[in-house]
Amino acid sequence: MKVKIGSSKLVKPFYEGNPPSITDYILLSVFDKVTYDQHEANICAYKPPTPLNATIELGLRKVLAAYREWAGRLGRDGNGEPIILLNDEGVRFVEASVDHPLNEIVHFQPSPTLLSLHPSLEGVVELFQVQVTRFSCGSMVVGFTFHHLVADGYATKNFLIAWGEACRGLDVNLLPFRDRTIFFPRNPPKFEFEHRGGILNERTNKPFSTFESLVAHLWRAITKARGLNGLETTQVRIPVDGRYQLNPRVPNEYFGNLVLWAFARAKVDDLLCEPLSYAAKLLHEAIMKVDDSYFKSFVDFANHKVKEEDLVPNAIPDTKESILWPNLEVASWLRFPCYDLDFGGGGPYIFMPSSR
Repeated sequence: MKVKIGSSKLVKPFYEGNPPSITDYILLSVFDKVTYDQHEANICAYKPPTPLNATIELGLRKVLAAYREWAGRLGRDGNGEPIILLNDEGVRFVEASVDHPLNEIVHFQPSPTLLSLHPSLEGVVELFQVQVTRFSCGSMVVGFTFHHLVADGYATKNFLIAWGEACRGLDVNLLPFRDRTIFFPRNPPKFEFEHRGGILNERTNKPFSTFESLVAHLWRAITKARGLNGLETTQVRIPVDGRYQLNPRVPNEYFGNLVLWAFARAKVDDLLCEPLSYAAKLLHEAIMKVDDSYFKSFVDFANHKVKEEDLVPNAIPDTKESILWPNLEVASWLRFPCYDLDFGGGGPYIFMPSSR
């Protein structure tokens, strides 16, 4: 597939009144610091009729006035702490075209081909990038990349929906709650859980969810297909959103990262020989353990033990030998309203990550 790049430029926020200071910055929270230090990419495909590129660009500029972090840059403050500079340097906006119908040349399965439908993930200083690709049939693919240190999937979802609202001429209702200083340690701190590489399981009486049951099946099937040694330990890592765990509740509009991980572990022989309910139980108990107490314990740990013990985040596993790698990472998009990203011609019929 030959993608022709028509233009590539920086798009900056559009302010209706006086623009804010471009010397402000936001300190990263303890949850930002332990997440993925990389860009993630997704693509969404739309059938005609589709809005003009100018409409999509103007909507983006308007929503960036509310979500300034995406138009900023990563940096360090005077103490060497990681920050987001609110300097309005802008996001990358690419216009492209393909001289073929979309359904003839694009198969929506994660593959290197899809990488040409969004800007490159490598060597990027922009925190958000967009590529609008037009096809001869009138269809459109919008590919975007976002830096995970700025926001998690839930917060990015709010931004995307707000972007669609701005493109449709609506008021932006999903305004960000951007105070990342609300996660302060207790005095005295309580280190109630092991935060060096995951947590162990705990018994609960709640029923298994659909997600847990499905992941249990996948865990067993993938482990069997990998042909692992029966005495080897296999692990599933699952992100848990603190917005549903912390008490008092953090606003749903919180903009940033608020995710920690649950770890379910088993010996390969046990996982494959025991019934499906065994795997589902391990997953369920691991997820239920990541509750309000666990999140608060992590805040205390991150503020007191990380520097003291010179610990580094390990959110990104080494998957170079992924075929023989015994572990999995699984995230649920069940509560992600992917198809609400409406730029003015209706929601996408495809929304998916690209292959890295």
